[in-house]
Amino acid sequence: MTRYDIEFLEFVSLRGPNRWSYKPALEALVNIGTLEDHPSDTLPGFVERLTRWLPGLHEHECSYEAPGGFVRRLQEGTWVGHILEHVTLELQTRIGSPAGFGRARSTDTVGVYHVVVRVTQEDLTKACLLAARELVLAAIHDDAFDLANTLSRLKRLADSKSLGPSTASIVAAALAARIPVAPLEHGNLVLLGQSARQRRVWTAETDRTSAIAESIAQDKEVTNELLAQLGLPVPESLLVRTLDAAWSAAEEIGLPVVIKPAEGSRGEAVGLALANREELAQAFAEAQAIQSAVLVERFVEGVEHRLLVIGNEVIAATRATEFPLTGNGQAPLVALVTTALGGREPDSAGARTLLGHPTARRTLATLKLTADSILASGQVIHLQRHAKIGEDVLSRVHPKTLAQATLAVRIVGLDIAGVDIVARDISVPLTSQNGAMIEINAGPSLPTHLSGPEESGTKASAAIIRGLFPEGEDGRIPLVGVTGCADTTSVAQMIGYLLHLHGRSVGIACGAGIFLGQRCIRPGDRANWSAGQRVLINRTVDAAVIETAPQSLLREGLPYDRCLVGVVTSLSIPAAFTDFGITRIEQMSHLLRTQVDVVLSHGVAVLNADDPAVLAMSAYADGEVILYSRQATTPAIGEATAQGHRAVYVDGDLLVFAQGQTTHRLLLAPCVNAADCLPAAAAAWALGIPFDLIVGAIVGYPATLLAPAVPLRTT
Repeated sequence: MTRYDIEFLEFVSLRGPNRWSYKPALEALVNIGTLEDHPSDTLPGFVERLTRWLPGLHEHECSYEAPGGFVRRLQEGTWVGHILEHVTLELQTRIGSPAGFGRARSTDTVGVYHVVVRVTQEDLTKACLLAARELVLAAIHDDAFDLANTLSRLKRLADSKSLGPSTASIVAAALAARIPVAPLEHGNLVLLGQSARQRRVWTAETDRTSAIAESIAQDKEVTNELLAQLGLPVPESLLVRTLDAAWSAAEEIGLPVVIKPAEGSRGEAVGLALANREELAQAFAEAQAIQSAVLVERFVEGVEHRLLVIGNEVIAATRATEFPLTGNGQAPLVALVTTALGGREPDSAGARTLLGHPTARRTLATLKLTADSILASGQVIHLQRHAKIGEDVLSRVHPKTLAQATLAVRIVGLDIAGVDIVARDISVPLTSQNGAMIEINAGPSLPTHLSGPEESGTKASAAIIRGLFPEGEDGRIPLVGVTGCADTTSVAQMIGYLLHLHGRSVGIACGAGIFLGQRCIRPGDRANWSAGQRVLINRTVDAAVIETAPQSLLREGLPYDRCLVGVVTSLSIPAAFTDFGITRIEQMSHLLRTQVDVVLSHGVAVLNADDPAVLAMSAYADGEVILYSRQATTPAIGEATAQGHRAVYVDGDLLVFAQGQTTHRLLLAPCVNAADCLPAAAAAWALGIPFDLIVGAIVGYPATLLAPAVPLRTT
């Protein structure tokens, strides 16, 4: 039997908007060799084996735009490059990291394809693509393939690389609100917004979370003291360091009591309803193993509730409930919990979180079970849901309790908190039933709240985003993107100079270096992704100009998702680009058009009307278009102004800003090449910079580049 092979020639990490996708993607250059002569319908048994391993492929729509479309393509005959794309997407879906976008395109070299898949996590997407190659080859050759082990390995990689659930839910809410997001490579610190309008989140804490408030919440004695002084219901408590002192405190408070570490978390080493010295001694030893200072407090009768407070609002409320689990002799305990929580995957994060909570761990330890234990068929155990993942009771919480919870959080000084309350009936005021607030938690877990009809985890994340970015704020600074095949560095520098004179703290990344204002902080060619990112995380910058060289656009993508102004200066095909498969002007146009595609709907694309390929990009702009030209007689300029659009052009020795029949004219010295300042002048107009300031910038710009200009008149 013929042995086929699939070779990866190169991987390209596109970290921003690119010629394939608005979002980050992994591009692989793939050589399918002799498989070019053997589409899927000519490979005996291939389609059946592939779809048996991956039945989810039946849901892929492909070009038919209906479920089953891709399998139909397989049956009719399609090539391995295309198949790799879909198998990679399906593997990502199977491990809970769906990408939702892929492309496979042939190159001018027979048998070589671009296979592009949207990135969820760069290492993970590459691993899925490599696994897809092995799976496809196994299906072609009718070899064995351990799919379960492959999925397990990929899932472990996904879990190790992914953001924590709270951070991930906040990122999802930010993206839904169209706020720029820049996760750092390591950890759960995420930057939301750009530069001076940037906010930061880490798990469920924001840059508004006070360090002092967090310390107060961690110190249970201090928290109780503050809340008690305001008359809020908290249990009486005493801090002790010895067993004798703990027993004396218990006698003073009145049995039964609760023992807990003074600065513990997640219910670790908490002893409940301790009614005698023997029980208290054991609980004291466990608590002191965590911390020397131990809190003895009154035991409050009732059920634990968790109220999630964001700002001045209770977003979610859950009640701890006990639920039975019945074994079937096959499924591990974590799968039974997942089903009980309403999940579909066999091993959900919510189930693992519940089973990892100290309350559940104590129950499992008593029964000598673990999360992976398999209950015998018919065996029943009762597991206690903790209040963070219990029954949704927000609609039943008494208004007075809601007010007390938000007041408690304000007293501590937190912007986001989980308030733990013990009460027999949450619909009744706490004071009438001896209920109490037993803890205030900074950085509470968001998605572990029951996702019922209200989707409280999602609602909480959206509330955090609203708090960080009130109505009308999107976290964006005025951002000008510049690309093209000529003059882009000088254009970027001049736009930066205009913004600098306009009073902006401007950051510039271009072919001459990285600049803050007019100060170069890093010389050299910086018209690339990493330099643009450096500008956009600098919190001293309130406006940015970022040049992206065509090669960087091809190999990295843009360093931002959208821009207010996008400038394209010219279009040609550099000789080196033929190595990347770009040999036709249409291909180059498609690449540089990315700059126009990302202009915001209320933004402006600044395009060179003298270059037909650049001019054609105006059809793809979501926002306004300002054309510029070296001549007043350029047909596109006349058409634009006739329709009331804006244009900038040279008319003899005049630099003209035109909108409809209104023109603003600058008289330039005869030696000036006015075309040098056309793109920058048009971008400045788009940014709302006054004409007299544009004139001043041209006058004040280095004489070696531009000669003086003086204002003439407005007509």
